[in-house]
Amino acid sequence: MPVDPSAVIAPTARVHPDAWIGPQTIIGEFAIVEADVRIGAFCRLEPYVWVKRWTTMGDYNEISAGTVLGTDPLDKAFTGERSYLRIGHRNKIREHYTISRGTRPESATEIGDGNYIMTSGHIAHNCRVGNNTVICSCALLAGYVEVEDQAFISGGVEIHQFSKIGRLAMIAGGVRVNRDCPPFFLYGGLYAEPKGLNLVGLKRAGFSAEQIRALKKAYRLLYRSGLKLQEALARLEQEIATAEALHLVAFIRRSQRGIARPRRRSESLE
Repeated sequence: MPVDPSAVIAPTARVHPDAWIGPQTIIGEFAIVEADVRIGAFCRLEPYVWVKRWTTMGDYNEISAGTVLGTDPLDKAFTGERSYLRIGHRNKIREHYTISRGTRPESATEIGDGNYIMTSGHIAHNCRVGNNTVICSCALLAGYVEVEDQAFISGGVEIHQFSKIGRLAMIAGGVRVNRDCPPFFLYGGLYAEPKGLNLVGLKRAGFSAEQIRALKKAYRLLYRSGLKLQEALARLEQEIATAEALHLVAFIRRSQRGIARPRRRSESLE
């Protein structure tokens, strides 16, 4: 039976007969669930949520009023082929949010587990968001953006397509991200530039004093030593070689857009 008998569907909601609704999920007033949608157990869709076709979500997700999931991608080249939005478990997506499905046929936008996504923003086609991130109100993620686990994206941040945000990175409010932001660091400025370690995030994540000292050394090698990037990465591998430092090195070496760097004074004045 596509709708589990224990699910609660409001009388004004419209659920397509081909949709699959899991046990004890609640669908609120005037919500719409299209065909080819699969919603797991113990989810809650508030009034006026619209879940469009080829969207799947796991268990214990909370979707607030006015949110639209699985929208057609905002891509002029899109011609309507089947693509997907896949959402994991225990996510909270607050009011008036939109998340698009993939733009290429059979491709997907992917949201992991335990994310807290606040109001009035957009995650574009083919983005990949990891686990336990925070994406604050009015943040905009363009196509193919990748966000690693536990990253914190503050309000009003704009992220250029194909950019990557590293694990436990924190982006300050209103920043424009047009380069990759390596993990564990704090970024501010008009355009993202490193401002030190994300100490609050690291401590909340249970990092030890020794781990934090190692990351401080890594930050100094990358941004304060005057070394060329490849020389700094080689020294990171030789002199620190913790799991976090090696993740940092691997992230930077995968970067295709280049990484965020401190701006020269003349650039800041401009």
